[in-house]
Amino acid sequence: MDTVVIDGITTRYEVTGSGPALLMYSPGGFDSSLENWKTFGNYRSLNLLHHLSQKYTCVTFDRRESGFSGGRVERISWDHYVAQGTGLLDHLGINQAHLMGGCVGCSSVASLAVAHPERVLSMVLFSPAGGVGYRLKQHGRLNQHMVYAAEYGLEAVVALARSHTKSFTQDPRVGPWVTVIRTDPSFAETYAAFDPERYQTIVAGIVRLLFDRDTVPGPEPEDLLQLDIPTLVVPGQDSSHAPSAARYLEECLVRSQYWDVPVVEQTEATAPARVLEFLDSI
Repeated sequence: MDTVVIDGITTRYEVTGSGPALLMYSPGGFDSSLENWKTFGNYRSLNLLHHLSQKYTCVTFDRRESGFSGGRVERISWDHYVAQGTGLLDHLGINQAHLMGGCVGCSSVASLAVAHPERVLSMVLFSPAGGVGYRLKQHGRLNQHMVYAAEYGLEAVVALARSHTKSFTQDPRVGPWVTVIRTDPSFAETYAAFDPERYQTIVAGIVRLLFDRDTVPGPEPEDLLQLDIPTLVVPGQDSSHAPSAARYLEECLVRSQYWDVPVVEQTEATAPARVLEFLDSI
């Protein structure tokens, strides 16, 4: 594993395989670590990274505030995740790359494509997060954290985060900076002393910026409609990865291919082969 500082924040990353570059935004919500391509949900059985790295240089990384990457208390937007991805490409000397996102990573991929279409060869949007259930879950978790922080204070958030190993998804009280609190003592000290009123305003802003719609969050549909980038859309099928979210992306992206296969039929035998077929055609 290697690290690089992008916009003052440490990013942990790994480069696997050889061939054309494939930048991969991890699945996993607020805990989008690079290991999730092998360990998170249905990805455990798909073995995508193993197969893709046979023909592509796969760049995986811990999203900021995830895994062993750093973070900063600020009103996080999709633009911050775009900056992390492009900063990593710059560090590796990669001018253009294929992009792949899993779960919430799809929103980051689409946002990067809108901001820097000249750097994107193609997109694979695998089980995009979105839908009414997804938005309500994220709002509920962030609001639960805000209530806990307001009642007990940020020092209590730090103490709670250090008292167990649960993620923000598993215990919303610990908040979206929980991994940085655990891995960076200096950050935890600064976090605990953060102005509580300003903190509440920042978190409220995150709710509004990241989860503002009942479909796939991220770039506006009008911006997606302007993209001329080949895209493969692979649907999910649960309350956080609604099939309607994948159909929304298919509708907005004029050069999209939709792999109309239910999740139960997305296996190691079928999914890597379909993604490779798409990438090889570019």
